[in-house]
Parts: sequence; structure tokens; C-alpha cells
Amino acid sequence: MLRQILPVSALLLGSACLLFAGGINGLILPIRGGIEGFTALSLGLLGTGWAVGYVLGCMFTSSLVSRVGHVRAFSALAAVAAISVLASAIYVTPVAWILLRGLCGFCFAGAAMIVESWLADKSPAETRGRVFGVYTMVNLVASTAGQLMLIVGDPAGFVLFAAAGIFYALSLVPTAVSTSSNPDALVQVRLDLPGLWRNSPVAVFAVFFVGVSNASFGAMAPVFADRIGLRLDTIALFSSVPILAGAIAQIPVGILSDKMDRRIVLVGIALVALCADLAFFFLQPTAAWPNLVLAAFLGGAIFAMYPVIVAHANDHAGEGAAIRVSGGLLLVFGLGSIIGPLSAGWGMMQYAPRALFVVTLASHVLIVGFAVLRILTSRAAEEKTTFVPTGSARATTPQTAVLADELVTS
Repeated sequence: MLRQILPVSALLLGSACLLFAGGINGLILPIRGGIEGFTALSLGLLGTGWAVGYVLGCMFTSSLVSRVGHVRAFSALAAVAAISVLASAIYVTPVAWILLRGLCGFCFAGAAMIVESWLADKSPAETRGRVFGVYTMVNLVASTAGQLMLIVGDPAGFVLFAAAGIFYALSLVPTAVSTSSNPDALVQVRLDLPGLWRNSPVAVFAVFFVGVSNASFGAMAPVFADRIGLRLDTIALFSSVPILAGAIAQIPVGILSDKMDRRIVLVGIALVALCADLAFFFLQPTAAWPNLVLAAFLGGAIFAMYPVIVAHANDHAGEGAAIRVSGGLLLVFGLGSIIGPLSAGWGMMQYAPRALFVVTLASHVLIVGFAVLRILTSRAAEEKTTFVPTGSARATTPQTAVLADELVTS
């Protein structure tokens, strides 16, 4: 394994720096915004801005790379991402932060696509699946470590913003000093809703509402934890524990979904998420441990849904269409991610912090209802592809599907 990883170690390091900076950036803004007195709606719009930028980055980075090349495009994107997070420490206003967060989302998506394209090019076909597994693990660890930096830093100061800027800048070093030739062109994706719907109605419907749910929780979880009075170290854990639980849950979920109808598995994990939503809303725990336990159950469910949905859609995709379907579903997920934080932020501002779980609950009820309806009306046998674990869909790009496709075929 070491012999296979060494040739791409520099790229993995660059990706780790990118995700570490993203982990800090994604958590420091809602916490600092709460300190500054931003409304929950404004903090929700930070998540919406990120989602808009991320979707646009997935769609247009390939055109940028075709004009200026991989190295220059990556350097520009990483530099602008660093500028955006540093500017956020200077211009502490909701409007500036929403625009800068959108800009950062665009740059983050583009930079991640270029790293993944480079990994695919530098990894031999027979080992690319294993490289993808290591890449996913590195990104998970780096993102979680970035979030946990809030335990040792002061969100009211400048240091954490500077640390995020430094690591965004560090992420460009491996590609800037690389002597290898440019990799192949990036995957281009477009949104073909009719085609996606014909391929799998459950996948399109569910991935949209998973986007609503996951983005709502991902963006507003630290705001919720802050508003109910949890300590800063607990807030950091409240945001990172669900991601780790989601990664662990993908092992049993993947095994189950390869052995039975994936729609039934989707319904099962959506019901787990639904129960966690109800517990948050009705039990209203205020102590640290009950909230962390419920967050782990919720994260274990919601962050395991996306790969099940993608695998189900690819079960029905024609030959050679898997990457196109996965990229299209990512864009549908992104559309849901735009709506989710905005809805949750508005609800939390108008009513109470626990309105966050009304949004997630409604999403999970709709997923269960539609999936059950489809199961009852169409029980056609399906020829399965292989379940491929992935990290949080918010850190997934169309280029990830290229690496994942090698895991299936190797």
C-alpha cells in the first residue's frame, strides 16, 4: 500500500490542507457571526451562499482549466479562497460574509476537482480504487481536525481566520512544484432533470431533500448548539461527531445496500434520522452528552444516505453513464443545499433554535413517504453496482465520481 500511496502523497497533502482550511472556515463563521449578533437567517444564508458557489464551481471549473491549465487554475482558486477567508475577518458584516462564502465555495469546489483529476491521472488503474479510499479517509480526518481547531482557538480573534488562509495557501504548493504533465480534462456536468428522473425518480427526489436536510444541519448545527448554551468545545464536537458517525455508518449501510433493495435501506436510515429529529424537537436536551449522542445518530443516518442514493441511481444507469448520473445528482443535491440553510435560518430566527429540526424532519418524512410509494408501485428486480463509500456530499465533486468509478471496476 505504501508503494501505491507515495507517488500521490504530495497531492494527498494538498487535499488535506484544503479540507483542513475548509473545516476551520465552515465552523468559525457561524460561531463568530453569533458573537457579532448576526441573525439566524443571515447565518443560514452563509450556507446558501456556499452551496451556490460550490454548485457553480462544479459546473464551470472545467472551462477555466481548459483555458489556463490545471496548475494556474488551482493556484488562482486556492489563492482566492485564502483571500476570501482573510477578508471575512476584515469585513465583519452579513452581506460581505455571504458573498465571500459563495466565492469560497466556488474556489473550494474547483480546487477539489483539480486535485481529484490529478490523483486519477497519477494513480494506475489497478490501484486507483485504493487511492480513492485513502483520499476519502484523509479528507475526513483533515476536515474534522479543522473543525476541532475551535477548541484551542478564539473565534472572536483573528488567528483562526489566519490559520484557514494559511492552509488554503499551503494547499497549492504540491501542484505548483509538481513536475508531472497536466492530467486529462476535467469532467463536465450539466443538469438534466428529465433524464435523471427517467433513470431513477427515487434518487432525484431523495437526493434533493437530503441536500435540504444535510446542508441545513451542516450549516446551522453550530448556530443551534450556540443558541442552546453549549460550550465552545462542545459546539466543535457537535459539528464533527456527526461526520465521523456518518463515515462509520457507511460500512454496515454499504453491506446492507449491496444485499437488498437499496430503497428499503434508504427508508431505514431515513427513519433513524427522523427519530433523531423528533428527539431533538420533543426531548429538548440541554446538557452536552445527550446532544452529542443524538447528533451522532442523526449524522450516522444523514451522511450515509447520499452514497446509497448514488449507488441506487447507478444501478439503473446505462453503460458508461455512471459518471454523468453521479454528477447530475450532485447538482440536484446542491439545489437542495441552497434551500435548506435558508429555510432553517428563517425558522430559527422566527421561532426557536429547534426549528432547525422541523426542516430536517420534513425532509426525512418526504423521503420515507416517496420511497415507500415507489417500492409499493414498482418492485422490479435490479442489477446492482457496488456500493462506494464517500465522505460528506458537501465535499464531493463530479471528479470524485471518476475516482469512485475506478473503485467499482477495479
